[in-house]
Amino acid sequence: TKNLFINGAMQVAQRGTSHTGSGGFATLDRMYSTNQVIDVDLITTQHALTSSDTGPWEEGFRYSLKQSQGYQSTVAANSYVTMGQRIEAQDIAQSGWNYLSSSSYLTLSFWVMASTAQTYYGFLKTKDGTEKMYPFSFALSANTWTKITKKIPGDSSLQFDSNNAEGLDVNISAYWGTNFTDSGTALNTWANWSSSGRSPVNTSTWFTTNGGAFEVTGLQLEV
Repeated sequence: TKNLFINGAMQVAQRGTSHTGSGGFATLDRMYSTNQVIDVDLITTQHALTSSDTGPWEEGFRYSLKQSQGYQSTVAANSYVTMGQRIEAQDIAQSGWNYLSSSSYLTLSFWVMASTAQTYYGFLKTKDGTEKMYPFSFALSANTWTKITKKIPGDSSLQFDSNNAEGLDVNISAYWGTNFTDSGTALNTWANWSSSGRSPVNTSTWFTTNGGAFEVTGLQLEV
């Protein structure tokens, strides 16, 4: 089956292998890493894995996209640390996924490790027609690579135009501040996009831990 992600193994980094700072910026090819922090800038790197990275190493992955957090004295409502990839609409429209059918699925999988044990969140967001979102959660133990797999159904409300504009944003997040979260956000179902409800309320432990790390590799999205 065809992986709809490009560079999901995080091995291509033509624009550089590290970046320090806030805001959105180019990192590994096709990936984005974006953040808004307060006291200490986030460091984003192409991290070389070793045989001690049990899980992804055995599957052949040799690099991850790693976000390293410095000490934050305050948790601001507009803070966030997030990464992902935006896929062209034509790649989804022509993938063979019957995205209008609830019995046709995409499978999203990835390896992820965080330095703090807690529940983290991600979402899929469509861009054509009425913007839709599909939030999901994943629980991690500290400093342990975990493979996450999500089976995502189609929905009659989805639209993907056959062009090279952004069609599907697949987002994986270490933290969203309260400006972006809502306790009423439903997981594992399609809903209208809500900028203020991208996920349920996040635990801030990872965000306020000095030296916190969050890294992802092996991104796969398959029909």
